[in-house]
Amino acid sequence: MGDDMYSVEQVADRLGLHVRTVRGYIRSGRLKAVRIGKQYRIARADLAALLGRPDPPRRAVEVSTVVEVDGVDGAGADRLGTLVLASVGTAPDAAHPLRVQTLFDEERNRMKIVVFGGPAATADVLHLIAAVLDADNGLFAGEVDGG
Repeated sequence: MGDDMYSVEQVADRLGLHVRTVRGYIRSGRLKAVRIGKQYRIARADLAALLGRPDPPRRAVEVSTVVEVDGVDGAGADRLGTLVLASVGTAPDAAHPLRVQTLFDEERNRMKIVVFGGPAATADVLHLIAAVLDADNGLFAGEVDGG
């Protein structure tokens, strides 16, 4: 269970209360909770509201970047786009998913990859693209070099 949701037992431990007391708070409406199956889950913000301490707002940091790849043909652009999109689809941070768009300009043999997301996840995608396009040993070395 993530840090954003707590079980009744976790809330009771944090507050030094008995589990029955916490359940009573939930039934009376004093503490908001969500029922999942036979168990209650309490959001961090709802626990903070019970304690009279508002949950501080979280800072949202997002990066947007455009990567331009010259000298790539349509098949190479398809392979690179598929690789990048597949890697983004397996990103572990579901709360802050990456968004990626790819564009290919056939007349100029130029591909653009647009990435939106958190700094660390965006950096991971950029490292992947750099590794794949590395002129010495990358998968697309022949296409980037024009060969």
